[in-house]
Amino acid sequence: MIHRFLERHPDMAYSVSCTTRPMRPGEHNGRDYTFLTDKEFGDGIVSGRFVEWAEVHCHWYGTPREPLDQALSAGHDVMLDLDVIGGLRLKECYDERAITLFIMPPSIDELTNRLRARGTDSFEVQAIRLKNALTEITFADRFDHRVINDDLDRVCTEIESILALDKGNKAI
Repeated sequence: MIHRFLERHPDMAYSVSCTTRPMRPGEHNGRDYTFLTDKEFGDGIVSGRFVEWAEVHCHWYGTPREPLDQALSAGHDVMLDLDVIGGLRLKECYDERAITLFIMPPSIDELTNRLRARGTDSFEVQAIRLKNALTEITFADRFDHRVINDDLDRVCTEIESILALDKGNKAI
């Protein structure tokens, strides 16, 4: 969904998150994620490198502060891909400059099917991700907007409508 949206809006910046999880086939360091060791990630927390960070699905994920602030200062809107905790922390840090979108699956069955069809995680990791998703859905009402991810083009159009209501360099 994010890739489709960014294809439609090449002027929008994308915040590459850091993670300690192993790189998956086809991923590239610095494009999909910046892959760090546990020690590097821990050092980044201590040094204030991250705007937000959390342990998700048994690995650490975080948003590096410097490239996000640089893009916003340069006048760019920035798209981020965050878990629930990250989205809420981003809103705390950037207040009205952050527009939070909770992306909902069309159904739990469809979410389960998507996790299986991806084929990137073991059955155990899929179970953890599904359990976490069920918990995260309970936070949906704390986000500015909720969008059901049922059709990529429709979702992109809905997000465009949301952003049209609130112009100016934002973290999304």
